[in-house]
Amino acid sequence: MSRPNILFIMDDQHRFDYLGVAGAVFVRTPNIDALATSGVRFTQCTTNAPVCAPSRIGLASGLHPCRLGGLDNASFLPPDTTSYYQRLRDGGYRVGCVGKLDLAKAWTYNGRYGDRPCAYQWGFTHPEECEGKMHAGSSATPIGPYTHFLAERGLLQTFHGDYRQRKGGWVKGGSADSALPADAFEDSYIGHRAAAWIDDIADDFPWHLFVSFVGPHDPFDPPTEYADRYRDADMPDAVAADPAGKPAWITNRVVDMSADEVAISRRQYCAAIELIDDQVGQILTALARRGMTENTHIILASDHGEMLGDHGLYTKSVAYEASLRVPLVIAGPGIEGGRVSDSLVELIDLNPTICQLAGLPPQGGIDGLSLVPVIDGRSETHRTETVSALRNFRCLRSERYKLIQNYNSVTELYNLEEDPEELRNLAGYEPDIVRGLGQRLRQRFAVDPRIGEVERQ
Repeated sequence: MSRPNILFIMDDQHRFDYLGVAGAVFVRTPNIDALATSGVRFTQCTTNAPVCAPSRIGLASGLHPCRLGGLDNASFLPPDTTSYYQRLRDGGYRVGCVGKLDLAKAWTYNGRYGDRPCAYQWGFTHPEECEGKMHAGSSATPIGPYTHFLAERGLLQTFHGDYRQRKGGWVKGGSADSALPADAFEDSYIGHRAAAWIDDIADDFPWHLFVSFVGPHDPFDPPTEYADRYRDADMPDAVAADPAGKPAWITNRVVDMSADEVAISRRQYCAAIELIDDQVGQILTALARRGMTENTHIILASDHGEMLGDHGLYTKSVAYEASLRVPLVIAGPGIEGGRVSDSLVELIDLNPTICQLAGLPPQGGIDGLSLVPVIDGRSETHRTETVSALRNFRCLRSERYKLIQNYNSVTELYNLEEDPEELRNLAGYEPDIVRGLGQRLRQRFAVDPRIGEVERQ
């Protein structure tokens, strides 16, 4: 068999538990569910930085993003850092993208066709880098391929005006339906363009396509056609906000919303997910139409989660489960389907996994660990713990415990087996556990795999 194609589908801000196959009866995701049952679904995948740019920089490099200064959305993928896109390109792959990259988020112009020169530098041979949701809505003039598309349809001013009204109220004021029809919504555009890429790409070289949807990221603004499907749907209750044991920077973020307002935002979030699921179906249909399904590895993941009212919080950038954990599915040739893995894995582990699936030699000096031994059935375990970090915290998550070291604030410790909602901070009661997990956390960040030296503590 020729070298496999690799299709990587990522969406933005999709929490781990909002999939039908994960038991979420309140959201419809039949295409993602079918993909999951054809491969391996990982239940315990942690993002290494629960915010867009650092998470994606870590994925591209295989390094923990904090090693590259990736601690917030002002981060850049350094030009001298090898990406897995470059490795695939140099290994003989065509490398395409459709959608959001966020490897240089602070640069606000994506190019008419999403093919700005830096995309080639990152390793893409066929780039169509689209604007993120709020990025696209911020400009009255086109700044990338999606806003050019809206301008051509006479919809850019409508879209921009809608987002100007939402500005400053992304949560409480951000759950109204989109002003756009469903076929002009950005995730519909990305799905259509990705399917067309698969339809048109030559089959004389293997390819990797990175499809990156911009939803279900806030604002929660699905098209009315999808929102109507969830208008009166029952939603699970949010985890109650309790300031006990939480740092001030967390309690200061609590949003004052009624249970009904939270339910509305959750319904809109589900509607946005169903639209993405429909696009996943279109992409997989295009793959089958080309007769490429049997020789294509398919990965589905998200960059980070969404609190969606849990603990009174919205968006991400915190170390609690809804923000930290993401969906992960891997399917394709040689991978036995119908399996669920509870192995502890990190999002950066997809970097060496993809390279190994493509037949490339291992890359030294990265933090990511290939998941191939798990997906081919040789191992049932992967990591003993996962780590994540941003400017306000760093954390370590084991099978049982989560330690959160908040900078200049309280330390948090949760027993995830007994307290999965992370309501009771045990740090003051279990000093030995805090000390032991803290040592493991320091060890993980002390050794830089690029130089193999231990940093001074």
